[in-house]
Amino acid sequence: MMKIECYISLQCGSEGALRDNISLALERESVVGDVVFHRIDDKTAAGLGLRGSPSVFVSGREVQPVTTKGFS
Repeated sequence: MMKIECYISLQCGSEGALRDNISLALERESVVGDVVFHRIDDKTAAGLGLRGSPSVFVSGREVQPVTTKGFS
């Protein structure tokens, strides 16, 4: 089973759209995934080395473009 972990800033308003997009993608690809959402503060994000919000990891690999920065 695919594991998807999403790290979202406490101030970020994208969680609803992200949930919908992940659900739709899994459904369209007929893939079962274990999806976990983590709401975190800026200090935790910095400690984890995250570059933006949301930060999404699929099977341990970040899918956000490297050139994108900013944690809202």
